Amino acid sequence: MKTKPVKEDPKTPGQILSEKLTFDLKNCWDTIAPEERPKIQEFAEGYKRFLNQGKTEREFVGICLDRLRADGFVSLDTLLDSGNKLQPGDRVYWNIKGKSLVFGVIGRRSPKEGLNILGAHVDSPRIDLKTNPLYEDSGFALFDTHYYGGIKHYQWTAIPLAMHGTVITKEGKNVSLCIGEEEGDPVFTITDLLPHLAQDQMQKKASEFLDGEALNILAGSEPYQDDKVKNRVKLLVLSLFHEQYGIVEEDFAGAEIEFVPTFKSRDLGLDRSMIGGYGHDDRCCAYAVFQALLHAETEVPEKTLICILTDKEEIGSVGNTGAQSRTFENFAAYLCSKTLERYTDIELRRCLEHSVMLCADVNAAYDPNYDSVYDKKTASHLGKGMVLSKYTGRGGKVGGSEANAEFCQKVQGILNKNGIRWQFGDLGKVDKGGGGTIALYVANLGVEVLDCGIPVLSMHSPFEVISKIDLYTTYQGFRAFLQEA
Repeated sequence: MKTKPVKEDPKTPGQILSEKLTFDLKNCWDTIAPEERPKIQEFAEGYKRFLNQGKTEREFVGICLDRLRADGFVSLDTLLDSGNKLQPGDRVYWNIKGKSLVFGVIGRRSPKEGLNILGAHVDSPRIDLKTNPLYEDSGFALFDTHYYGGIKHYQWTAIPLAMHGTVITKEGKNVSLCIGEEEGDPVFTITDLLPHLAQDQMQKKASEFLDGEALNILAGSEPYQDDKVKNRVKLLVLSLFHEQYGIVEEDFAGAEIEFVPTFKSRDLGLDRSMIGGYGHDDRCCAYAVFQALLHAETEVPEKTLICILTDKEEIGSVGNTGAQSRTFENFAAYLCSKTLERYTDIELRRCLEHSVMLCADVNAAYDPNYDSVYDKKTASHLGKGMVLSKYTGRGGKVGGSEANAEFCQKVQGILNKNGIRWQFGDLGKVDKGGGGTIALYVANLGVEVLDCGIPVLSMHSPFEVISKIDLYTTYQGFRAFLQEA
């Protein structure tokens, strides 16, 4: 017996008008095809591996360099020393002191017609050592620290920490440290005050729970077996460093040593729709950017494709590895000199002013537990796709970047054409706070820039949360932009 097809009621004029005029912000899980789900999970697994292996800017850049070399990218330094010109399809990278990275694929068109650029940063909030860090107090060996980036101090107590870093010994040996990540490794921690004795502490504002000077890391408690020397607990720790790594105390003065959570990134939720881990800000965007350029639609693009991964964003993009430096401008100059028949500064300026960029950085996802600080209409939401932020900054848009209307519409058009879900994204209510990205420093060179990225819960904490589908959607958006901008 055949069943009669169910007749759908015709849409009313109001429904038709609503579909035409309103912006429909859907959950991306409701819009994807079944065959896309395995791709999303596979992409997330690759990201988790990357995140677990690259917990510092040096480590992240190192993994990227290994992959680039395996894919046929050649160091720009090598090319600069040769008389050879770059040709369409050539793949080049520039390693900036092991902490920042610029790489790209040369296109058919002249760089004077502009570059298609993706940018992100690879540093994350953490705990750094001071220059003379190791001391002994009350039978403990402790590390004196200076936190890096915007953190809530109390979140970093009573959790296991791993030591990562680079030390150059007095003999000139380069030593890489990674203690606390492998099964069986010792870990470190910052102690917390027990609630039984915390009555006075609990009366303080959260920002005063723990002073920055009190973020001292517990490193040892056993004394060196020689009662003729002082500070025997400190001496035993120093002796272990020297025995295993050849390090003496003065080597700490110029070392780069960071403490990060030992947590591995993990699927979060029974539905495995999210990823919890350390360093999503901004390595989730950096990973999406990196993969988007590696998986560009064609081996020889029309316009030259560039990826910028910078350091020091969390402290203002300063220094010679940060976005405020002339790193990218120098790279563009080198690229023009190796591409154009005749290079002048005017040609570089034309290249920059015709270039376009998506600045990939995370956005604060709406959190119903803290509703009072969000404008729900303009907040980004987990699971609803790539976030576009026309402007950043704080209180009156100060310290941020704002994209032109023409460029915003161009990016929105590319995403819409390719069926990529996107959403709006302001960072909280007006006058409740705010933040910036590397966008303004690239915009200062004349490049058209729009901020975009992935919404994050618990940003700047030791355990941040993102949605797998936002990660994948953003990656797709970056690929489309590279192809069509």
